[in-house]
Amino acid sequence: MSNAIVTIDNLHKSYGEREVLKGIDLAVNQGEVVCIIGPSGSGKSTLLRCVNQLETTTSGRITVLGEDITDPDLDIDALRARVGMVFQQFNLFNHMTVLENCTMAQRKVLRRSKGEATKIALKNLELVGLGDRGNATPAQLSGGQQQRVAIARALSMNPDIMLFDEPTSALDPELVGDVLKVMRSLAQQGMTMMVVTHEMAFARDVADRVIFMDQGVVVEEGNAAQVITAPQHERTQEFLKRVLNPTGDAE
Repeated sequence: MSNAIVTIDNLHKSYGEREVLKGIDLAVNQGEVVCIIGPSGSGKSTLLRCVNQLETTTSGRITVLGEDITDPDLDIDALRARVGMVFQQFNLFNHMTVLENCTMAQRKVLRRSKGEATKIALKNLELVGLGDRGNATPAQLSGGQQQRVAIARALSMNPDIMLFDEPTSALDPELVGDVLKVMRSLAQQGMTMMVVTHEMAFARDVADRVIFMDQGVVVEEGNAAQVITAPQHERTQEFLKRVLNPTGDAE
């Protein structure tokens, strides 16, 4: 029996005449960390956004936790309660405290009491190293801290899978490590994760599988270390050479 959390079959996504995803087939198993890499405009973020229906699919089928999420009758709020997502931008409510940001969806969507929601939020803020910042506002936090709050907020919904859309791309370089450390910890705890990232060392060290996308298709996929350090496809080799050695200097 398959233990796939996400199954994607022949997924196509177009914006008018422009086809962004061109027949994607992919499965993500329970407890697996899958990193999706590739150049800008390759369809990585669109693929991720289709998995929780922030983007509607043009054709094809996506099954998440046994439910066909392309079904127009699907309860989309119930789905999103089980699929956590962390974006490039933190999307925190600036007029709310950190704790309020982490309890609002729990109370509105999951109907948890204020006490229960607060207890769960504090546990997850502690997990991301911000247990003492519950009364702070987002403006009082660094970008890295805000992103960790966004992770705690998503975790407070007790999701079955976490989606990360380039979660470190908007951060100063010295703040990236704190966010990646939290993500690494989640992976070690067995959280199922799909991660769009440019952090190649993270993909190599943490992912079970790496997917390389280009121009709306999956060009190569496989064991993380193999794809990052010994890619088979010429396009993957070219991309990684540019990313890992951007100045083109001789080794």
